[in-house]
Amino acid sequence: MAATAPYGAWASPISAELVAAGGVSLDEVRVGGDRVYWVEGRPLEGGRQVICTAGPGVAGVEDVTGKGVNARTRVHEYGGGSYALGGDALFFSDYADQRLYRQDPGSATPRPITPEPPAPAAHRYADACPTPDGRLLVCVRERHHDGEVVNELVAVPADGGGEPVVLAAGRDFYASPRVSPDGRRLAWLEWDHPNMPWDGTELRLAGLAGGALAGDPATVAGGPEESVVQPEWSPDGVLHLVSDRTGWWNLYRVGTEGGLEALAPAAEEFGTPHWVFGMSTYAFLPGGRIACIHGRGPMQRLGVLEPDGALRDLELPFTSFYPPHLRAAGDRLACIAGSPTDAPAVVVIDPAGGGVQVLRSSEDEALDPGYLSVPEPIEFPTEGGRTAHALYYPPANRDFQGPEGERPPLVVASHGGPTSGVVSDLHVSYQFFTSRGIAVVDVDYGGSTGYGRAYRRRLDGQWGVVDVDDCVAAARYLAGRGDVDPARLAIRGGSAGGYTTLCALTFRDDFAAGASYYGVADVAALARDTHKFEARYLDRLIGPWPEAEPLYRERSPIHHTHRLSCPVILLQGLEDEVVPPAQAEMMAAALDAKAIPHAYLPFPGEQHGFRQAAHIRRALEAELYFYSRVFGFDLADPVEPVPIEHL
Repeated sequence: MAATAPYGAWASPISAELVAAGGVSLDEVRVGGDRVYWVEGRPLEGGRQVICTAGPGVAGVEDVTGKGVNARTRVHEYGGGSYALGGDALFFSDYADQRLYRQDPGSATPRPITPEPPAPAAHRYADACPTPDGRLLVCVRERHHDGEVVNELVAVPADGGGEPVVLAAGRDFYASPRVSPDGRRLAWLEWDHPNMPWDGTELRLAGLAGGALAGDPATVAGGPEESVVQPEWSPDGVLHLVSDRTGWWNLYRVGTEGGLEALAPAAEEFGTPHWVFGMSTYAFLPGGRIACIHGRGPMQRLGVLEPDGALRDLELPFTSFYPPHLRAAGDRLACIAGSPTDAPAVVVIDPAGGGVQVLRSSEDEALDPGYLSVPEPIEFPTEGGRTAHALYYPPANRDFQGPEGERPPLVVASHGGPTSGVVSDLHVSYQFFTSRGIAVVDVDYGGSTGYGRAYRRRLDGQWGVVDVDDCVAAARYLAGRGDVDPARLAIRGGSAGGYTTLCALTFRDDFAAGASYYGVADVAALARDTHKFEARYLDRLIGPWPEAEPLYRERSPIHHTHRLSCPVILLQGLEDEVVPPAQAEMMAAALDAKAIPHAYLPFPGEQHGFRQAAHIRRALEAELYFYSRVFGFDLADPVEPVPIEHL
């Protein structure tokens, strides 16, 4: 029989150590021959990324890259597209120097195939695509020199026998170079500031001969107000793409006359914002079939598009295919899949019978379902007569129940991006809270991905307003339903979600506490001091810099700390180049000057997002401890106290 204990004071086997060190992150699925490859991020090894493989003749999972290798690129700072398979060779970018390396079968030591840069990590490579003859890699190169960053497309000799040759230059950004099966055509994406790739991109096409472009490139699709993502060639040489020209990211192919043919028109998303390189939401199966990840919001489906246009969804236990790396493995499919109660895993799926083979789970041990909260998709009213979306996770622990008449605290989770979205896989960090009696709501505020271009555009000029409105509305909706305690509402978020958190705590009075992970306190400082990829991002979200400087000041919590009156915990990586540590330090100083209860935890060696197991554990326990002191409940499981100033 379940014991009665105050919400927040429940004992749980889901520890912060389990969250931090119980598994790995999974990314970048590829298929080579009869083998499946992927990238594992290992917190216990300082977040090192290892290329792994599984397939016939191998017992379990095999590391492909050795102990000294960290297969990670820093192009756009967010990376992605860190490796490629070409014939029997593996090509990857190493984090230490950002050069491209080649590793051949039977060789334990990879060798660099790009020249040593003029300064450490000054030349970075990503999203490499080998030519069919194996002689070249076409990839994105990012050069850093004297404060200037130049992006371009280059052809790199696969044997390292020559200098990279520039194929396309002059635009602010390039992505997704894809060589046709016959090796005679090259497709790629390009765009300029102030656009991000989900705002507007152009799909370009040119001939390719002798390692150089043949003829002038032509624009196939896209423009300043059309986002084209993921160009891919079918096995028979037809160029496919995903475009949001109708307001939804749908799948198209280029017809014989050059026009676009819609393959599965629907008010659903068949694509995703390209924060990183190399993502894939569709794959070509034999017989002219195309497998597609699609849906609205976080509950996704995997279907097969038949040649006659019929889309047949597979009966699978998964609701999430994130990060999206769908690949064909013969007549089967390889991808990362999960659900709210199943950790993301690299799986192989048989589309004919629906059978699933798990190659690698992100968690070393399956969690007891008796301690897992199953989220409820909710829609709720928000400002302007609009509707917003979220996943609500109620407290869940088979050993405990709350006292009669008491309602649990609520933590509102504000995702990063802000052009990102809620994911419906197993969030062990959320279960860390819900299994202790603290409810969580994961909000897809206006601006989030998954609901079409119009929903994404709600945030244009309104960052720090619409996102805050929707997070407040989610909390009020759940309090009004009687699910949570309206006096014990907290908000948390990282990066852009940290900004939303700080704005909600500063400009609104609905929350009693907050936790900001590497959050933005001064959007003007972010506009002045961030990396190239996001250097003009705020032009659309707030206004052009510096012309709109008064608006930036109005939207920056750091300039309005006189309106802040509730406790805040700030957690910050000291090597973060996306949101520099000065942001958190300024906020901590302002809180201290007002004698507002707060804690500031800096983490040496961490960048934008924590990767080291010890730091992940410490941050999560610190956040829980902070809530316990603010909301007045005792923790059942001891954690290291956090110094809280002015409490």
